[in-house]
Amino acid sequence: MIVEHIGIAVKDLTTAIKTYEKLLGRAPSKIEQVEGEGVATAFFEMANGTKIELLAPLRPDSAIARFLEKHGEGIHHIAFGVEALPPHIDRLSQTGFQVLYNPPRPGADGKMVTFIHPRDTHGVLVEFCADRAEE
Repeated sequence: MIVEHIGIAVKDLTTAIKTYEKLLGRAPSKIEQVEGEGVATAFFEMANGTKIELLAPLRPDSAIARFLEKHGEGIHHIAFGVEALPPHIDRLSQTGFQVLYNPPRPGADGKMVTFIHPRDTHGVLVEFCADRAEE
């Protein structure tokens, strides 16, 4: 298991991309929309393979829009990359974690994803992700 990416909720993706381009000295490696989640994303890949994911709402009823209303901009989640999600979903469910997507759903960056409710992880939204080809 690796830290795959850290998700940061932003109000305006274009503005945030400009900020992170200046901060990190590079352009995003990927920009895409995940219509099913109502989110636009931009990924900045770091030298060690970890990514920073900027997330902006596409519609006012999306999870990111609700997060921004409640918390404002900032860290939204930490994602752990795994080879296959089903064994992790089974293990997490059996040990008492509330798994939010079972079965996992398509996410950004060619991944299948699930999340663990933040009340089970001391206030941190935790994502587990695996390459779509692996699922």
